[in-house]
Amino acid sequence: MSLSVEQLGSDHAEALRALLLKDPVHHLYLLGLLEEFGVQPRPGPAGCAFWGRFHAGTLASVLFVGGEGGLLVPGSQDAASAAAFAEALGGRLRVQACLGERPAVDALVRALCPRTPRLSRLQRLFSVSADDLGPFTNPTLRLARDEDLPRLLPLAVGAVREVLERDPLEEGAALFEARVRQRVRARRTYVLEEAGELVFKVDVGSRSQHGAELEGLYTLPTQRGKGHATLCLGQISRHLLSSLPRLTLRVDEQNASLAGIARKVGFVPGRPQRLVLMD
Repeated sequence: MSLSVEQLGSDHAEALRALLLKDPVHHLYLLGLLEEFGVQPRPGPAGCAFWGRFHAGTLASVLFVGGEGGLLVPGSQDAASAAAFAEALGGRLRVQACLGERPAVDALVRALCPRTPRLSRLQRLFSVSADDLGPFTNPTLRLARDEDLPRLLPLAVGAVREVLERDPLEEGAALFEARVRQRVRARRTYVLEEAGELVFKVDVGSRSQHGAELEGLYTLPTQRGKGHATLCLGQISRHLLSSLPRLTLRVDEQNASLAGIARKVGFVPGRPQRLVLMD
């Protein structure tokens, strides 16, 4: 039976969307990338493309490739699909990060990454809809503003250091500050301010009409144990779910505290995920 791997273009948009919507919770990140960047390939180191594996002419699995391998995100993949993508693309990719369901990520990394990853983190994808959410309110949580940047940057740095075990400032302080500023200006960062101090932040990552993924939850170490994360996660979830059908949140399997907070708010765990970062 005919099997092929090819780069997707505008004529594949409907098939790609239909494939991802078969499981919108576990494909929410990819749906956000599709809505933000479109399906038409963008060449170059800062570009991106969707690749598809076709079975008898039908799109069966997908792989998002950002920055010539800077980020790989698989969708609807099994081991055979991962092997097919690796064979088709292996010579042109230098993988730096891979994120998605554990079996697909493991297969892609085995096939495409000869080096040992700098970080390999087992995660769980939590999701919530409006029907699952409790009555959380916290009127102090607000969108971050440009003038918040000097106080926001330490929280953003702390979140990366805690979750990814690296210092983003060592890789370029100006570039990292620009990314934080860009997210603020895109109205994707929310903060909790108390007595003139920013004590909590959360970012809206990938977003589409089908939902959004939350990321970068971080509470100042001196402010932990006071319930800020529970109240803020509940409030941002209630706010976003007033216009979106679902939210997701990736939680490290070793982070029992965040998993407990997510469950308390109403999030339920889904299938295992994997985050892999290369040097």
